[in-house]
Amino acid sequence: MRLENARYHLSVHDPRKLPPGSIPEIAFLGRSNAGKSSALNTLAGRRRLAFVSKTPGRTQLINFFAVDDDAYLVDLPGYGYAGVPMEVRRHWDTLVGEYVFHRDALAGLIVVMDARHPLAAQDLRLLDWLLPSGRNVHVLLSKSDKLSAQAAHRTLASVRKDLAAVYPGATVQLFSSLKRSGTAEAQAVIEGWATARKQKAPAKGE
Repeated sequence: MRLENARYHLSVHDPRKLPPGSIPEIAFLGRSNAGKSSALNTLAGRRRLAFVSKTPGRTQLINFFAVDDDAYLVDLPGYGYAGVPMEVRRHWDTLVGEYVFHRDALAGLIVVMDARHPLAAQDLRLLDWLLPSGRNVHVLLSKSDKLSAQAAHRTLASVRKDLAAVYPGATVQLFSSLKRSGTAEAQAVIEGWATARKQKAPAKGE
């Protein structure tokens, strides 16, 4: 599976209009401006595969990017943004909730957190919300280039310890879109999930 072959496929505003769940899907979640879209772009080796905005809460759709016929990378709307109408937040809960809890093809979730402010209250609420889903979770500590090497590794060790108590089985790594560091580790996780999902019974059409 070559992530650099990822291409835009479609955007969904209504959970009833998701594409057929015939191939594995790896979804990206992150607090607004945590670096989610940048991480997706970096992993796919593309500058603007996923739109990068400085305006929190800009992405309100589920965006699907096809990696050949092997998998979809899925960009989920950012969470934790302020200053948006309550109906938009309710839409987030419905759209993302339906997808995360009921999508058979979903192989795992990449949760992007700013390495300078990991496991913030909003991140902890998200993980608590996700826990009943039983989904695979891998945390990218993005913008790790903003920390010294020593501080980055202290943060990684601390988050790994805390994550074990908050979301058992979740994994975590350092990541930098600017330096392109951590890409091989993240790609290995994504490819491993996709392979494991393919080995299960075929996904149902949705």
